[in-house]
Amino acid sequence: MLEPLLEALSAQRIILASSSPRRCEILRKIGLKFEVIPSRFEETLDKTAFNQPYEYVLENSRQKALEVAGRVNKREQPTLIIGSDTVVVLDKVILEKPKDKENAFSMLKSLSGKDHAVFSGVTLLQKEGDKEPCITQFYEETLVSFGTLTDEVIQAYIATGEPILKGDGARGALLCLFVEPRHTFTVIIAEPDMCDNENQDL
Repeated sequence: MLEPLLEALSAQRIILASSSPRRCEILRKIGLKFEVIPSRFEETLDKTAFNQPYEYVLENSRQKALEVAGRVNKREQPTLIIGSDTVVVLDKVILEKPKDKENAFSMLKSLSGKDHAVFSGVTLLQKEGDKEPCITQFYEETLVSFGTLTDEVIQAYIATGEPILKGDGARGALLCLFVEPRHTFTVIIAEPDMCDNENQDL
């Protein structure tokens, strides 16, 4: 099913604007050959300026892709740059990544026994020479439920050193804390032609 798509993409230079091991794994699993050039974009956007969480992750992913595009040498070969961003949302509030173990404990405590959402946004930026870049975006919302977490369970998880409140870290020991994931954790990396509009909810 993916063979025609992969064949078309093989004619392009594909760049992942992230060093995330999970995102690299997703692309490898679908058979894409790509380079990794981590974006230097500082994620300092004002969250209150966005009406919906998906708008925030889409803009972050766009800025990441644009930053890398500005550093890529112009070539005759078309280039596809993939930018992405993920956030956790609880009670309509975007949670910041924890700064330390104490902060991580408080955040996991706030998620105990509650439903929350994980928003992942993807930007596909196609660049060819001096032409204006073609940008396509989409996002996915994943609803998950945490069980009731005791202080001991939270401390034990933090001690594993796994990522906390990071979408591409939703695996390993963290999965033991979930009662029910409502959707897949993998954001599907789609070809631009597969998206009907700029902000498509897959």
